[in-house]
Amino acid sequence: MMAPFEFSEMAGLGLAVLFGAFFGLSLERAGLGDPHKLTGVFYFQDFTVPKVMFTAIVVAGTGLYLLADLHLLDLSRVYFVPTFFWPQIAGGALFGAGFVVSGYCPGTAVAGLASGKLDALVTMIGVGAGSLLFAVLFSALEGFYVSSDWGTETLQALLGVNHWIVLIVLAALAGGMFKFFSWYEKRVVHP
Repeated sequence: MMAPFEFSEMAGLGLAVLFGAFFGLSLERAGLGDPHKLTGVFYFQDFTVPKVMFTAIVVAGTGLYLLADLHLLDLSRVYFVPTFFWPQIAGGALFGAGFVVSGYCPGTAVAGLASGKLDALVTMIGVGAGSLLFAVLFSALEGFYVSSDWGTETLQALLGVNHWIVLIVLAALAGGMFKFFSWYEKRVVHP
């Protein structure tokens, strides 16, 4: 199976920069360069972040599998991050703590800096320092880092169901979550 479009490495990098710029612009226009909006979910005041994240997951997943089913995309050429269960749980907890403390994730920090927020620069320096510290300590952490290797596991493979079943359930859960968030915001946040 061959994809209809093949790009040179330079063209691919150019497209990545172009799409990244549009992604950053979209983050900023959605207000996700504002740390108060980002941390609002932790205070049960603003649910923009989970709405955007679940929308992106459902749309991207639907697009990927639709293109694959139409034989326009070879999924064997798409990189899936391998699952290392416990290390990824620990990394997610560290990421979440950094998110709560700074009000930014790495992508929104770049969007915040582009709009002139200096606290976003501090976050980016912290991300860089944390990455450097991890690189320095990697040999001591490597045993844990490669523990609980599940390979490139997907939810549909783990459950043994078709990918459309997973996407339909995920879309239904997202829709229910959006409905609950709207109800909660009308009843509790802005009565």
